[in-house]
Amino acid sequence: MDKEAYKPYEEKMKKSINSLKENLAGLRAGRANPALLNKIHVDYYGVPTPINQLGNISVPEARVIVIQPWEAKMLKEIEKAIQKSDLGINPNNDGKVIRLIFPALTEERRKELTKIVKKYGEEAKVAVRSIRREAIEKFRAMKKNSEITEDDLKVAEKDMQNITDKNIEEIDKIVADKEKEILEV
Repeated sequence: MDKEAYKPYEEKMKKSINSLKENLAGLRAGRANPALLNKIHVDYYGVPTPINQLGNISVPEARVIVIQPWEAKMLKEIEKAIQKSDLGINPNNDGKVIRLIFPALTEERRKELTKIVKKYGEEAKVAVRSIRREAIEKFRAMKKNSEITEDDLKVAEKDMQNITDKNIEEIDKIVADKEKEILEV
């Protein structure tokens, strides 16, 4: 069986893994991470615009994010958008920059976050497995239509299982790394 037949399914699995990475980047671990702001949009002259397109974002200390807008009048809008978000942080506005100070996570919050990380990981695994099922169904249909032989079908099923196992292993590693980061005090 031609290895090109696996490409679309491998790409779909990679997209599932990238989606997992994006979801995990939005989770607040012990450190301040500018990726937390990626989902927050500010009303910029009637257009919802990501914060990172309105100013400089820096992390001067482990638990502080500083946002310095290019236009001073955007301070209030950015502050409002952060308050409306699910970030749970109250922004400090000094007239020039906005500071987001992240408190240390409690033990209870860390455990909640690890549960969320595991849930995201499980969702990614389910997505990868459903892609495998979709691929195998397609190969079986090809066999039924006599486009491939029984041996080709067996090889294709085995190859798809190997690809799936490799991707699930990667998901497990990503989840374990994020859990370690969250539990780190």
